[in-house]
Amino acid sequence: MKKLLVFLMMAVMACSMMLAGCGGEKKEAKKAEPAKVLRVGTEPAFAPFEFPKEGSKELTGFDIELIQAIGKQMGTKVEIAGMGFDALIPALNAGNIDAAIAGMTITEERKKAVTFSDPYYTSGLIVMVKKDNTAVKSVNDLKGKRIAAQIGTTGEMKARKVEGAKVTTFNTQDEAALELKNGGVDAVIGDLPVVEYFLTKGGDKFAMTVGEKMEAEQYGIAVKKDSKLAADINKAMAELKKNGEFDKIYKKWFGEKK
Repeated sequence: MKKLLVFLMMAVMACSMMLAGCGGEKKEAKKAEPAKVLRVGTEPAFAPFEFPKEGSKELTGFDIELIQAIGKQMGTKVEIAGMGFDALIPALNAGNIDAAIAGMTITEERKKAVTFSDPYYTSGLIVMVKKDNTAVKSVNDLKGKRIAAQIGTTGEMKARKVEGAKVTTFNTQDEAALELKNGGVDAVIGDLPVVEYFLTKGGDKFAMTVGEKMEAEQYGIAVKKDSKLAADINKAMAELKKNGEFDKIYKKWFGEKK
């Protein structure tokens, strides 16, 4: 009888342990899944859209703050990777990044390779020359001249349409401006807001813009071709415009909308 009682007690204890184990498994299954990550590529030398903070490798700028706000609205963590501008679309198509934001103009040619979000900024191109250059007053005066532009940009596309021009491309807009300063080229063709920001940060000591803004351009966020992520980004961006967060970021970098 005593042996039977001991056996029954051991059986109850074993069952209790099994139930406890089952309960632990159920509790483990309820743990929250890791936050989704939005991997974003950018070209980190395109102020005021994306550029390193002073004394830091961390990036800042209009594009950076916008994509971070979009990620927050979507409930995703944003991880940003810097790379050359001409490497962004290949990185998207290879699946190395999920989205690219880098002052990228929406063009028919690019739309063949990627899908764009709704436009978030309207820009244009401008010609920049040295202050002592009296021969160039507009893009029409660049025939046969030496022109610098950032590789893979619409500035390069415009430069290559100039009759007889010798076009030299650089990885960044800053490198193109340095070539102008050193006398290696007669002019730079670049995005207006970027050129204007460069001038306000000391570039006006040797350079100036000439002529009118050319070819209004709209920037978009690129994702892999036909990815539904574009719709998610559009939804988040629309909400940011609705709640005033988009205007807040815009005003910080460009002032009131004109």
